[in-house]
Amino acid sequence: MEQAEAYLNQIPMWTREKHSLEEVREYLDALGSPDRGLPAVHIAGTNGKGSVCAFLTSVLAEAGYRVGTFTSPHLVDIRERFQINGAMISREAFSQGFSEVLRMVREMEEKGHAHPSFFEFLFYMAMVIFREARVDVMVIETGLGGRLDATNVLEHPAAVVITSISLDHTEYLGDTIEKIAGEKAGIIKAGVPVIFDDSIPSVRTVIEGTAFRRGAARYPVRAADCQVEGIQAGHLEMTARLLRGGSLHLSIPFEAVYQAQNAMLAVRTLEVLRGPGMREGISCRSEFCKAAACVPCEGGENRAGQEAEGAWNISNRQIEEGIRKTSWPGRMEQIRPGFYLDGAHNPGGIEAFLRTAGEIAGRRGKKAYLLFGALSDKAYETMIQMLAENFAWTGIGVVSPEGPRGVPADQMARDFKRWTACPVRVYREAREALADMRALAGDELLFCTGSLYLAGDVRRILKEEEQ
Repeated sequence: MEQAEAYLNQIPMWTREKHSLEEVREYLDALGSPDRGLPAVHIAGTNGKGSVCAFLTSVLAEAGYRVGTFTSPHLVDIRERFQINGAMISREAFSQGFSEVLRMVREMEEKGHAHPSFFEFLFYMAMVIFREARVDVMVIETGLGGRLDATNVLEHPAAVVITSISLDHTEYLGDTIEKIAGEKAGIIKAGVPVIFDDSIPSVRTVIEGTAFRRGAARYPVRAADCQVEGIQAGHLEMTARLLRGGSLHLSIPFEAVYQAQNAMLAVRTLEVLRGPGMREGISCRSEFCKAAACVPCEGGENRAGQEAEGAWNISNRQIEEGIRKTSWPGRMEQIRPGFYLDGAHNPGGIEAFLRTAGEIAGRRGKKAYLLFGALSDKAYETMIQMLAENFAWTGIGVVSPEGPRGVPADQMARDFKRWTACPVRVYREAREALADMRALAGDELLFCTGSLYLAGDVRRILKEEEQ
């Protein structure tokens, strides 16, 4: 596996351009079209994609489905990008998937095709791995944007989800919210229902316009669809309003209030998947309903006498249990008592982070320290200004995430000092930063944010400490 990972990490040296969707389709066809015949939920957005993937995966697994999930980036181990029922794949499965894709790539190169990009190679691996694992359904997160993303080769997913949208990757996706929304909406397919975050009117206009033109049913998720009741024992307690009346009580295993909207997107998607007329305890006879607990209804009809063909067998209880059991590391995760790790890496994510950090500090009545690091292709100056102006930090530490894209710590420190008089400490590497900032915070609170790569560095160091 180490050789395979080393090979993958060198790919940017060979290719920096994405292939067209037509070319991606050629590569997949050369692999035997492993994506065809597998129902999928396809997810795009700026923030919350990974969380929605995690919620959906947990609930579908709870309902008895075998779920293959493809997300990015990873925090510590590249295998995190490929999960079966929420657990990363084995080293053997990774190596086998890599070998099969590499063999195909060599054959395509001999025919004159260019080498796939890093993300494309991993996407091909995911399709092969999920085929070999005989999954019932795939949960697929886009890599960048949507319209031109390699994952958009999926021809007819069971549902499309678009999470919250904000400014990020503007050099690729456009410099306005509306332009970025247009790129994300590019994953909408004819006749495929789209479930989307309805918090920004201009985004709603773009998504609904695209869905209307493509004949896709629209399911907006609004703030009024869920009510946060409070936080108990580290769980966000929430009531979710269902499409056809009634509600669910959800206990979300995160303290971040923004996870309520992500959970609501997942709930609405699951409602859409289980089809019209489906209620608690109603089974179906669907080509996709492979859950062990699913017993076809007498005569193939549900209790309302409606055909259940095409509906998925997911009960309200399974939704509640699946949400409660969800795990998604590095997203306002209390990784140690009083130490919160969050992968917010754009202004929209930082805005949500600040709301949650303020709520946690206020509720616990403690001072708060910040450890920050960012990548150079992110809007790090804007993030720094937001963090400095909108929170009374007791102390700030800055460190560059590992890798060539990390912003130098000295530069981040200068930017912080433009906006705050709070003491700013500069660290050369994550291990030193983590040890010193944890000691400095003591029994108070420490928050780490700015980059999923920094979150990965911290998780790796903490894991090594346990060994």
